[in-house]
Amino acid sequence: MTAKKRKAKAAVAGQLAPFDVSRHLDSEAVIAEYLAAALEDPNPDMFLRAVANVAKARGMASVAEASGLGRESLYKALAPGAKVRYETVRKLVDSLGVKLTVTT
Repeated sequence: MTAKKRKAKAAVAGQLAPFDVSRHLDSEAVIAEYLAAALEDPNPDMFLRAVANVAKARGMASVAEASGLGRESLYKALAPGAKVRYETVRKLVDSLGVKLTVTT
């Protein structure tokens, strides 16, 4: 079912269509702010979810290729509760073209 049909069906049922944040990640500044906000959350799943949303906005296939991960490995790494190695996070961040920085 297409997104347009789901939205129309939800409107008919009196429900709101599900919010897809990846549709709004349309600039480097927005992506940077979104990832920075996710890093502030003490729950590591929030950052992984944010990376997943950015990857979806950029195209999972292209992010998988740029990071050197297979698509299936990419989905597993970004699944809630995944225990992702630093090396994998680094590959993903690099493939997204962003940098993680530390400030005091």
